[in-house]
Amino acid sequence: MAQYPLSVHMVEGEPVPEADVMQEMFAAVDRFNDEVRASGAWVFAGGLHPADTATTVQVDGTTTDGPFAESKEQLGGFWIVDVADLDAALSLAKKGASACRGAVEVRPFQDEPEAT
Repeated sequence: MAQYPLSVHMVEGEPVPEADVMQEMFAAVDRFNDEVRASGAWVFAGGLHPADTATTVQVDGTTTDGPFAESKEQLGGFWIVDVADLDAALSLAKKGASACRGAVEVRPFQDEPEAT
């Protein structure tokens, strides 16, 4: 089995969906979460507050308000899934993208070095 983060992206400046649409999205994501749990692939998931609530810590320890990257696309939430392979992760990502009505990036974790 391999673990993959399925990352939900938000685009700065896009209009926020109407309240009723947001409720539909929340319900769809809840159903998707239940499906991932039932499949045994669930490891962890979470939604994030908007990027403007971020604080970035630099190497020298100084902090700045806001996200590290100057980008219109920001991470909005994620799932960590444990599945057989990339194809299985992509299959879940398609369902997740449909549920949250936004792009979902799939990227494998790096392999851990073998202990010597």
